[in-house]
Amino acid sequence: MSAVNFSNDHTLIIAEVAQAHDGSLGFAHAFVDAVANAGADAIKFQTHIASAESTPAEPWRVKFSKQDETRYDYWKRMEFTEAQWHGLAEHAQVCGLKFLSSPFSVEAVELLLKVGVPAWKIASGEVSNIHMFNRILETNLPILLSSGMSPVHEIDAVVAQIKARHVPLVVMQCTTAYPCPPEKIGLNLIPFFRERYECGVGLSDHSGTIYPGLAAVTLGIQALEVHVTLSREMFGPDVPASITTSELSQVVEGARFIEKMLTNPVDKDEVAGQMVPLRNLFTKSIVARHSLAAGIVLRDTDLVVKKPGTGIAAERMSDFIGRKLVRALMVDEQLKQTDVEWS
Repeated sequence: MSAVNFSNDHTLIIAEVAQAHDGSLGFAHAFVDAVANAGADAIKFQTHIASAESTPAEPWRVKFSKQDETRYDYWKRMEFTEAQWHGLAEHAQVCGLKFLSSPFSVEAVELLLKVGVPAWKIASGEVSNIHMFNRILETNLPILLSSGMSPVHEIDAVVAQIKARHVPLVVMQCTTAYPCPPEKIGLNLIPFFRERYECGVGLSDHSGTIYPGLAAVTLGIQALEVHVTLSREMFGPDVPASITTSELSQVVEGARFIEKMLTNPVDKDEVAGQMVPLRNLFTKSIVARHSLAAGIVLRDTDLVVKKPGTGIAAERMSDFIGRKLVRALMVDEQLKQTDVEWS
């Protein structure tokens, strides 16, 4: 499994499938192909082992499923076998994607270690899962840390533990709302986290639009995670907070465009010098308004400015008013420096 590198000039774009596959292995593989075609860098799932992370008493946040009697039943239906996870990881690798999956139990961590992951994405609800967190730290793999439900003091403590391991870290701004409205995205926290923790920063976006991710890329983030769906008519709790894989293509294209802008600062004078041929087409020169006889003293009614800008610049008009013309000019003929007396 290829390593995850957090770069300052290439945002790692992660397509979060979560439970959008609805327990269908076929759908999960379809997502791999669609995400790869969209140009993302990584695909991320969630690895749930019902018996290890939940009890039948777990309540529904929203009762969305008509086929699952309990939330536990739903998690059970979301499970894949180790062999099936291996198949998804291999498929992702063949497609040039990094394979990621968020664990929700120690057992899920052990399963994913067998499958092979290049980094960990820790969901904000799992920050206090000490046994799982400590097991993740033991692997010394890079970490993407979600901040969705954590107060700053909790993030402080977790970041300190991670940094003590000297592993690459990205703190992800995240607001746990599905979908997340614009006033709660929290782009202001991206530079806050960067300065406070002196590490990589990112955005985990649940808005269901392409806009927060593109705005975050302008801030120089290292990672962007967006929920994806094949269609907004699909079933599942994450669909309202997801963008389609077609929109994912727009995010990727936009992010790469923005990165090129950010990594290529412009010298205005240098660019202006390169624009001289074009400037000559769009600017104007001083020309004769009508036929002018040699020997006349030029008045402002004798001259006008017209394209192209290959002659005397328009702003020099006042230099020639009151000067004697030493040769005749035809209408629209460009005035030259030597056409008037200067002594």
